[in-house]
Amino acid sequence: MLRFDPGEGRIRTARTFQVWEGGGEYNVVRGLRRCFGLRTAVVTALVDNPVGRLVEDLILQGGVGTSLIRWVPGDGIGRTARNGLNFVERGFGVRGALGVSDRANTAVSQLRKGDVDWDAVFASGPRWFHTGGVFAGLSQTTVDVADEAMAAARRYGVTVSYDPNYRPSLWDGRGGAERAREVDLRLARHADVVVGALGLTGRYPGDVRVPPEGVPDALAEVAGKVPAAQVLATTLREVPSAGVNDWASAAWSAQAGFVPGPRMSALHVLDRIGSGDAFAAGLIHGLLTGASLERALAYGTAHGALVMTTPGDVSMASLTEVEALVEGGSAAVTR
Repeated sequence: MLRFDPGEGRIRTARTFQVWEGGGEYNVVRGLRRCFGLRTAVVTALVDNPVGRLVEDLILQGGVGTSLIRWVPGDGIGRTARNGLNFVERGFGVRGALGVSDRANTAVSQLRKGDVDWDAVFASGPRWFHTGGVFAGLSQTTVDVADEAMAAARRYGVTVSYDPNYRPSLWDGRGGAERAREVDLRLARHADVVVGALGLTGRYPGDVRVPPEGVPDALAEVAGKVPAAQVLATTLREVPSAGVNDWASAAWSAQAGFVPGPRMSALHVLDRIGSGDAFAAGLIHGLLTGASLERALAYGTAHGALVMTTPGDVSMASLTEVEALVEGGSAAVTR
């Protein structure tokens, strides 16, 4: 999507917006490319008009491969398909961040099974495939596309990760949280790694709030729901203010059991949007490089923290900065 950012202002009174690209899976692969140096690509669909080409140009600036984008003809006014927009306020103090999506009838929401040749995608040798609940929640057909893609990845021995990433607005009028949970459990059964695993606790998303001391038992509960998953990971966030968050992480694996991640108290936040995706990118980097689960959590936590210090969804952090934070670095001036 295109993200429209009013900076320090409000959407409803803005006169100018800064434009970024963004999206759950895209944010992950862009972080893996720009921060961690891995070769990545995004599978999506865009309308072939100037707005779609703007999104493409931003993706190219992020270094992410565009060869798997499905281009859909435009009709001039978006009658048959359009490109998604997302208006986001960063929040400040007692005013939380606010997202207003404008993404119905988008080209990507109209993807159907068979539109992507997943055998060709996975036969080319990728090592990891990531998707999540935002894509699955776009329409009735995208659930089937995600299922088809994840199953194909497993056939080719590609590691699969899934992020439940529940967005109430996507499910309003379409079965709500209960339907979202059905979809998450259907798709997470294909996953080797579940990011945002606390999203699978309770009867439906948001059913329970897990306190810090309850995280080990909650992850054990999720492990029972998705027995094929080898790693479950989650961020942990307390929000005393939009600009100051307590930020941490935790994970469970079949080999190591419960593993607590780093804790960063009173983390000053410029823009929190995309931090969960940045966590996923750091975690994936750690697991791909053979790091311990504890180290992979540290990469994810540090990368997510750094992404919250810059505007926009996407990572502007370097691997050097992430590793320095992992090793306990500070915000002192570097000269």
